[in-house]
Amino acid sequence: METHADETIPVRRSDVRLTYPGQRVYPRQSEERQRSDTPAGDFPRAGGKPPVPKQKDKRPGGARATLRAIGMRKSLLAIAVGLAVGGAAGAGILVAKPFGGESPAPVPAGTNAGAGAATAVVREGPLSSQISTNGTLTYASEKDGQPYSAINYANGVYTSLPTAGQIIKCGQTVYRVDGEAVALLCGAKPFYRTLYAGLSGYDVKQLNNQLRELGYAKSDEIDKDSNYFGGETTEAVIAMQKDLGTTQDGRLQLGEAVALPGPLRVSKTLAQGGTQARPNSVVFEASKIQRQVVVQLNAAQQVGVKVGNKVQLTLPDNSVTEGKVSRIGSVASSTAQSQNQETTANGASNAVLPIYITLTKPKAAGSLDQAPVQVRITVAGVDKALIVPVTALVGMAGNKSGVEKIDAQGRRQLIPVELGLVDNAEGVAQVSGDLAAGDRVVVPAS
Repeated sequence: METHADETIPVRRSDVRLTYPGQRVYPRQSEERQRSDTPAGDFPRAGGKPPVPKQKDKRPGGARATLRAIGMRKSLLAIAVGLAVGGAAGAGILVAKPFGGESPAPVPAGTNAGAGAATAVVREGPLSSQISTNGTLTYASEKDGQPYSAINYANGVYTSLPTAGQIIKCGQTVYRVDGEAVALLCGAKPFYRTLYAGLSGYDVKQLNNQLRELGYAKSDEIDKDSNYFGGETTEAVIAMQKDLGTTQDGRLQLGEAVALPGPLRVSKTLAQGGTQARPNSVVFEASKIQRQVVVQLNAAQQVGVKVGNKVQLTLPDNSVTEGKVSRIGSVASSTAQSQNQETTANGASNAVLPIYITLTKPKAAGSLDQAPVQVRITVAGVDKALIVPVTALVGMAGNKSGVEKIDAQGRRQLIPVELGLVDNAEGVAQVSGDLAAGDRVVVPAS
């Protein structure tokens, strides 16, 4: 079988050096040839003519020449590896001619290299950096994400209890013990004692504000900053007790009311009718009536997210509504299945923080609860940007990025770029560099 100088054969990695695309390939002298009649250092000549056998070089310089050749191959290999690691562009990996001789002239890099490549057009326009993720549509709860708990302090038997989904407004009866009403008095802090004339404190101020908001006292009768239980407060409590049907003594007994931020929506009733009502036991769990979407966002996605960011929400029926980030949780949790899995395979943390989103039009969500929604959070925006697909970006040395631009002749050129905003939802990025709108860049073939 004849072998020509311009034929390519498979080679080992150690046989290569970086040259320009288009340079011819020369085979390295194989072990098989070393065992053949062909002397070391010679190749078959073009046209199939066998080489002229040479006598073994017995001159003193022969050994030194061999060592120099070996050293040169090692240098070429080191250069090839270094350039490959550094991300050299426009060069091809071809076989080196191992033992000297004249190599063909290199062809300039990039000639017709873009033929058949998948490309995308660089465009100019507005760009918003968006984070696309999933969330859960629910009702607002405590700051830590837990439901509100109604604690009972009355003694007796539960004779009436709320049901899941029931809405309870401030001043209304929540449940009954021995037939006596227990009311919801909206406030941030729980009552811890019986209140009566002559007392003062934050709990009295909370009661005064609630009595005034419910219409049992006027603003000129009980001041909004008053924390004193006076005659006006006593009269207002009696009026409320009359409406509730409880004993009208002008005292608010501990266990006669539940203090929670309201109005409330009952999510789960824990007590059972006809059972003993024990003090310090949870009667039911509840949430606010305001709608919200909760997103568990990992550390990599949290960059740029702020309170007030606009949000687009796609509901289960594929309708779209708007919202905004209202709160960012401060306590991280782990998505790892066990405490031994604090990081993923690539070393990224599993820790997530809850992001709370309020709806601009709550009625758009209907009565859905614990429903999955698609979330797009807009974290930044620019009016004019050069935009390329994220898939067009390639890594370069020094943790830099670039794109491969293709000219009208199909020649590729690696262009360093600076990254700006990234829209993860649309898969595009803002870049700046030696690019212009209308240029074509290489993207992976679909």
